[in-house]
Amino acid sequence: MNTKEKIIHTSISLFNEHGERAISTNHIASHLGMSPGNLYYHFKNKEDIIRHIFALYSEHLNTHFKPVDKDDDAFSHLGPYLDSLFELMWRYHFFYDNLGDILARDSHLKQGYIDFQQELLEQVRNIILALRDSEIIAIDEQDAIELAHTLKLTVSFWTPYIKARRPSGALAEQDIYHGILKVLTLFRAYSTDKSIDKMNQLREKYTELAQHAPSVA
Repeated sequence: MNTKEKIIHTSISLFNEHGERAISTNHIASHLGMSPGNLYYHFKNKEDIIRHIFALYSEHLNTHFKPVDKDDDAFSHLGPYLDSLFELMWRYHFFYDNLGDILARDSHLKQGYIDFQQELLEQVRNIILALRDSEIIAIDEQDAIELAHTLKLTVSFWTPYIKARRPSGALAEQDIYHGILKVLTLFRAYSTDKSIDKMNQLREKYTELAQHAPSVA
């Protein structure tokens, strides 16, 4: 891992642990045992670091949520999608917590976020339609776009919702699994007779993972 990558990964860790607002470039440099000048050699400011983190976030979504090929077993993709979603929500939860403030400080990032979210909405809709075409769920065209919006809203606001309801404001892996169960519930509401048993198996899987995942003390 080169210095630039170390700065990015350390920033993610510190933002997640302490909140993005509480962490400055000086904190990041100190944690890495380097001078602020050395950090600025690689990044102009904290916003520059966050842009690179957002690029990793976007890359994760593009890599792990590819459209289902028409000849594939659509349901076989749902579990991996949910696993990747867990990784995304846990690894980048700071981004959801302070999204409005982060975007307000950086118009370039905000436009990139808006453009990417529009692409992502269409991507999620196509996944929903692939599940429909495979008779995994029963849903019409209009509800497909509404479900895509609802799925995105659930993912975007689940972790801030949990943190706001907890006096410590802490987040644990267990919380993310409960969020995944909420996402799965949205799909189960449209399940067909063909898929309901498999949906229930997925629910049991993530319920068990939630029970055994680290929780907030």
